[in-house]
Amino acid sequence: MTTQTLTPAQLKLCATYRNLGLWTLQGWLAMFFIAAGYAKLTEPMDNLIALMSWPAMASDGFVRGLGGLEVGLALGLLAPLVSWRIGRPVLLVSTVGLATLAAVMAGVHAIGGEWGLAVVNLILLSMTGAVLIGRRPNA
Repeated sequence: MTTQTLTPAQLKLCATYRNLGLWTLQGWLAMFFIAAGYAKLTEPMDNLIALMSWPAMASDGFVRGLGGLEVGLALGLLAPLVSWRIGRPVLLVSTVGLATLAAVMAGVHAIGGEWGLAVVNLILLSMTGAVLIGRRPNA
């Protein structure tokens, strides 16, 4: 078995592609969670109940608050666009929050028999996990 040593130029190119991939994931996650949060903030409860079963068991304030939390955490994913030094901790906290939210909601949807929504949340969980691992300090 042979090993190959990458040149500094190849290492820099790999880091560039990795950074581009992470920013792409962050953008997709931000778009998804902003849209989901906006829907929870603005849609009538009857529409939300028709799309998902759990809002029927929660108060209006809880559903609206969850929507606001989703929007806020999603915007935190984009905080490094303003300043990497200040935005990176915000990004990490937002990523942990969104991963936790996705994990909890995957369970809620699975318990409610909404398998498609549970799978979507598991995909979101894997995406947030990839961002968290890729953006952790000294990564």
